[in-house]
Amino acid sequence: MIDDALPAIVEGTAYRRPRQAVILAGGRGTRMQPITIDRPKPMVPVLGRPFLAHQIEQLREQGFERVLLLLGYLPHVVQNYFGDGSAFGIRIEYSITGPDDLTSSRVANARRMIDPCFLLLYCDNYWPMQMDRMWRCFRAASKPAMITVYANKDSYSRGSVILDDRGDVRVFDRLRTMPGLREVEISYAILTDKALELLPTSDTLLEEALYTPLAEQGRLAAYSSEHRYYSVGSLNRLPETERFLRRHPTVILDRDGVLNRKPARATYVTSPEEWQWLPGARTALRLFNEAGHRVIVVSNQAGIGRGAMTEADLANVHDQMRADVARSGGRIDAIYHCPHDWDEGCDCRKPKPGMLYAAQRDFALDLTRTPFIGDDERDGMAADAAGCPFALVTPTRSLLDIARGMLGTSAHSHAAHPEEVA
Repeated sequence: MIDDALPAIVEGTAYRRPRQAVILAGGRGTRMQPITIDRPKPMVPVLGRPFLAHQIEQLREQGFERVLLLLGYLPHVVQNYFGDGSAFGIRIEYSITGPDDLTSSRVANARRMIDPCFLLLYCDNYWPMQMDRMWRCFRAASKPAMITVYANKDSYSRGSVILDDRGDVRVFDRLRTMPGLREVEISYAILTDKALELLPTSDTLLEEALYTPLAEQGRLAAYSSEHRYYSVGSLNRLPETERFLRRHPTVILDRDGVLNRKPARATYVTSPEEWQWLPGARTALRLFNEAGHRVIVVSNQAGIGRGAMTEADLANVHDQMRADVARSGGRIDAIYHCPHDWDEGCDCRKPKPGMLYAAQRDFALDLTRTPFIGDDERDGMAADAAGCPFALVTPTRSLLDIARGMLGTSAHSHAAHPEEVA
């Protein structure tokens, strides 16, 4: 839950958690032609609905009460569809400027309608925001503005940001000409009226008008995320955006202690003969599959880095594991493992969330809606770092118990497969 009782203190002024979102939605969307010949970019259809409808639904779910749309190109198409927002459970207002006005002018024109602290979005990006986490970061930063940046370790897009050692923005370069740029600014920005004091009288781009000078002044914070964002900014991004917003149900599982009996510390399952299924685990996998869920396994396997086993040994174990699951009527869709020794400092060994983010990118997951099931605190820490819901397997709560609870399945409605009790 978001704690509204805790304000952010910024340069001597107290700000409450924003309830208003402002969306820049006025451009011509030329990179999305021919789709945008008769409609503006926020109305590009994704899974049968305008992309903007997905954004507004997200804002409502995150506790926002009002949306201000800054329109320009074909504004009536947006207004006719969304109206006052009552059909979407949120209040929608509009500010309309010319279709070729730049974004600083759109914000300046609407300034009297904008709250002292608000969330700014672009109409063509979607990122699985968790506003409570963002607000905690904004409060801690105590700066007039905070942008969200994609860490971009996979070179998904061209960088525009350099962060300092504290995680604040040291350089913002919209033209992407400076060496060393990596992180990508994706909006989802919390801004205050102190930031808007930098708005120029000339017609320019909002990022250059605000973010570049704020970074130079040391007044621009960053919320950094390794969770990929999705877009209707260009035609080539549209299929992956549709895949993401389809949200195929998926569950991510730790391996040892969840599926099989956990070996003693510093020992490993090095062959199929050493594998011991936990009671009910295969039935749980079958139930997930029958309910339409993908199943992904993530596992620390330091035995490889420590020389106790090889990649080929692990592959043999996993081949047998998958064969057992198939005989029980289930399926494992993907397996990710960290082969590194305990102290190698990699990004993938839990409690770091690297394997979760790898699965996110490969399967276009929304990790904020993807449960991770593990059996120890490292799993819980990895889930928290990635924003996943977490469920803990314990000696009195098995994977099968968790699966039945998640799926609403009666304890007696599905008998164990013969393989399960063999």
